[in-house]
Amino acid sequence: MKNVVLNNGVKMPILGLGTWKSNPQEVYNAIRWALKLGITHFDCAYIYGNEKEIGQAFRDAMVEDNVKREDLFVTSKLWNNSHLYEDVEEAIDESLENLGLEYLDLYLMHWPVAQKKDSRMPLTDEDMLSLTDVPLNVTWKAMEEIYKKGKTKAIGVSNFGINRLKDFMEKIEINPMVNQVECHPYLKQNELLEFLKHNNIVMTAYAPIGSGNDDLIKDEVIKKIAKRNGITEVEVCLAWNIKRGVVVIPKSVKDEHIRENIKALNVELDEEDMREIDKIDKNERFLNADVFKIGAYKNEDIFE
Repeated sequence: MKNVVLNNGVKMPILGLGTWKSNPQEVYNAIRWALKLGITHFDCAYIYGNEKEIGQAFRDAMVEDNVKREDLFVTSKLWNNSHLYEDVEEAIDESLENLGLEYLDLYLMHWPVAQKKDSRMPLTDEDMLSLTDVPLNVTWKAMEEIYKKGKTKAIGVSNFGINRLKDFMEKIEINPMVNQVECHPYLKQNELLEFLKHNNIVMTAYAPIGSGNDDLIKDEVIKKIAKRNGITEVEVCLAWNIKRGVVVIPKSVKDEHIRENIKALNVELDEEDMREIDKIDKNERFLNADVFKIGAYKNEDIFE
């Protein structure tokens, strides 16, 4: 498996398995299949509601398939209702317990918004806390503390844009190692990617093939490049990001789809392929943050 190296020296596999929207039974089987096929990078989050089943899959694989903890790269994420400094360590401890692990390989701040402790998903203005009340750098300070304690090998953010990162990085001690954002040929994020590379931060792409929306893999340019290279449209989309040094975490619960994703590691798109794909960028998101645009965030671009 090809790796990228984070700014603290930690190696991160460039292809992983996403687990968002994977129901508990499906995700257990998907983890077991993925491990047998050679995937060791798993992108998880407390809010996905399936960490216990993922943890069980890890434990069973360690017993039955001789998988070792050090062979895994496991990511989880801090949910928005645990942004208060005193809540961060409790949140990672809960994910560690769910996953049956002593440490994570990467822990991310899931969104640059804050919610009240009793709000799982925000429904009204009253569910939100402003970033004046709970500054991101204060939440990050607690992230730095759990990193120093060894509860995670690396820390990062998710859904942060350039302007937010610039402001954020002026106020913190340890720069993020990763920024996980939506990225695919319809949303190539070139400016953000260049900023991250300049600051030695790795980009991870979620929804790299469209997150259930098949417009991307039906695109005529993607189909043409797939035919020209004798590969699938999914392999084209994943190989495009991999060639740019972007980590990809496609979600799948089916054996055949996981196999297809892995094949992208052996695809080498040429410069003509890359130029043609660049031209289909629409700056289009398949996933938005409208659910959080309430309270103090009504007029704020979450992804700025």
